[in-house]
Amino acid sequence: MALAKLTGERVWLGEVASVALVQACQDARGAYRNWFDSLSGKRQGRNVGHPRFRSRKDNRQSIRLTRNGFSVTDWGVRLAKVGNVRLAWSRPLPSVPSSVTVIREADGRYYASFVVEVADQPLPASPHDVGIDLGLDRLVSTSGGEIVANPSHLRRKSRKLARLQRQLARKERGSANRAKAVRRVAVAHRKVRETRLDQHRKLALRLIRDNQAVYVEDLAVSGLARTRLARSVYDAGWSTLVEGGRLAAGLADSNACGGDVRPGPVPAVAREAGTRRGAA
Repeated sequence: MALAKLTGERVWLGEVASVALVQACQDARGAYRNWFDSLSGKRQGRNVGHPRFRSRKDNRQSIRLTRNGFSVTDWGVRLAKVGNVRLAWSRPLPSVPSSVTVIREADGRYYASFVVEVADQPLPASPHDVGIDLGLDRLVSTSGGEIVANPSHLRRKSRKLARLQRQLARKERGSANRAKAVRRVAVAHRKVRETRLDQHRKLALRLIRDNQAVYVEDLAVSGLARTRLARSVYDAGWSTLVEGGRLAAGLADSNACGGDVRPGPVPAVAREAGTRRGAA
């Protein structure tokens, strides 16, 4: 990396924090390792494709800095080669962060996601167990008879999204008006995504607090997404709901503060899976 900065075509690398460059190289190394392991059969699960390099034209951009590349201040964060950045904190940091990821979304908003250590806070024991069934018409049907209707957030906003997409299609490529139209479409999608995520997390937390064990079926989401029900399956967001329950139960490998957590894939197996509080 140091030698690359000395060449004429890569002199711009000196304008970027070295910590971000090192993290990008580590991400590329991990991506290629996963790809090779998937080709050789060492990696279990779905096949991993060839790594895709980042582009400055991507709508979503991010950098990750370790402890020697940032410091937390009273009113924000100080980033290497950037300076002081004021933040609107979503919550106070429970401990000293080990790394920060700065993310720019397609709608132009910037987020700072910190990795911190959080002490486990076990919930009080509950004598109740519940099994839930996931569906499209009814998002959740519990063994106790409770039914949670599927709000279909994306379908409710489909007409507005279609109108915004038509407006975007009429704009000339590379123009300022097209950039504004792209941002409006991204804002509409963000509102749908955040509304769905908020409902799923509140529902998952309530189920975990009220029950000692929650049993949920494993669904082949990736298989159902290749059928005519693909739009409805993605709109329901089953994986987000299940992953929210795992996070609420304290079964996640790490804790994120001030940012979103990407849901993991739901295994495509025909069996019942249980989520129990305090399980190892």
